[in-house]
Order: sequence, then structure tokens, then C-alpha cells
Amino acid sequence: MTDTSEHFRRATAHQRAAIDAALSYYTSDFLGGISEVPERLRAAMRYSLLAPGKRLRPILVLMAAEACGGNWKEAMPAACAVEMIHAYSLIHDDLPAMDDDRLRRGRPTCHIEFDEATAILAGDALIPLAFEVLATEVRPPEVAVACCRDLGRAAGSRALVGGQMDDLAAEGQGLSLEELERIHRRKTGALLQVSLRLGARIARASDEQLEALDRYGAALGLAFQITDDLLDCCGDRVELGKETGKDAAA
Repeated sequence: MTDTSEHFRRATAHQRAAIDAALSYYTSDFLGGISEVPERLRAAMRYSLLAPGKRLRPILVLMAAEACGGNWKEAMPAACAVEMIHAYSLIHDDLPAMDDDRLRRGRPTCHIEFDEATAILAGDALIPLAFEVLATEVRPPEVAVACCRDLGRAAGSRALVGGQMDDLAAEGQGLSLEELERIHRRKTGALLQVSLRLGARIARASDEQLEALDRYGAALGLAFQITDDLLDCCGDRVELGKETGKDAAA
């Protein structure tokens, strides 16, 4: 682990603990009892959502809210919604039809721990839960609507899902720098970018603040993906908690 990563973990430890507690609530009491949600499905959702991690995206939501003059605690539902979308994307990304990964965050991936069908359904279930949390918990209603719209765009065919499709189509092909950056912006950058935007919306940020955070988020997303690719090439499997060399093999 780098000094920067360790510093980030220490600096955000309190917020990360609060995020984990909120994620646990949203997949337990908020979600309902055994009569409403099959226990195996809930277990798979929680297994992936509560797996150890940096919680970078939800922390960005909270930090953006604070940076724009808001209270980070009020942004917690939006932070959890973003992490649910991120967790679903990892579950599906790890499937044999996609990246076929067996290790994620130092543990067996969801489809290995459970089975492929359960993993697919767990990912499916996290998507509507994210939007239910936004619609139910974010106030006033017009801010909730804006957050749902922003997250829907970032998670859908124009961004995250479209970027994954582009990434699959590009396997084994040589890409130009522009093509590679486009995939990175859609597949990785969009969710980091919208994390900042949701936090800013919760804090009632100005249009100028939203635009500034959008620019920062786009640059951060590209830098994050470049770092991730370098770690995939040169990183340590045990330290990273996932298999390495997959991107180079593709």
C-alpha cells in the first residue's frame, strides 16, 4: 500500500465507518424482513456491498457536499446509492461472460461464493435499491429527482454500461489514445464524476461549482483508471486483493 493510500484511509476512517453502517442499514432494516427479500439474495447483496474497500465513490459524495458548504451526513443516502451502483457493476463485471474474475477485494467474487444466477440477481437488485434510497431519503423532492437523473445517466448505456460494452468489443484490438480515453471516461470516470455531482447537489451548489466539480471528476476518473491499469500490470495480487494481468491479457 502506498503512503498516499494509507493517508487517505486514515483521513477518511470516520466517514468510511459511517458509510459501512449506512450500507448495512439499507440492506437490512430498510430493505425489509425475510418475508420480503429471499435470504440468499440478501446475503449475496450484502456480501458484495459490504466487502472491504476504500469506499472512494461514496467518500467523494460526502467530500463534495462539504466542499460546497453542506453537511456530509445529509449526503449519506446519495453516497450509499452510488456505492450500490458501483457494487452491482463489480458483481456483473466479474462474471464469466465479462472479465471472469474469481477474486475481488481479497475474497472470492460473488458468483464464486454463491453462484452465477444469484450473483446476477444480486447485482440486479442493487440497481433499483440505489434509486429507491435516493427517492425516499433525499430532500427536497426536486433534489432527489436531479440526483436520480444524474445517477441514471452515469450508470446507463451512455456511460458506465456503454463503456463496459466498448471495453468488451475492444478486446484483442489495438486502440488509439482517444478511443482508450473514451472507454475510461465512460466505464470508470462517469461514476466518479457523478459522485461529486450528487454531493454538490445535496449541498445546493451553484452551477459554477457543479461545472468545476465535473471537470475535476473527469480528470480524476482518467487518472484513477490509468493507475488501475498500471497496478493490473505491475501490482501485487495479495496487496490488491484481486487477480492481476487480466487487462494485459485482453
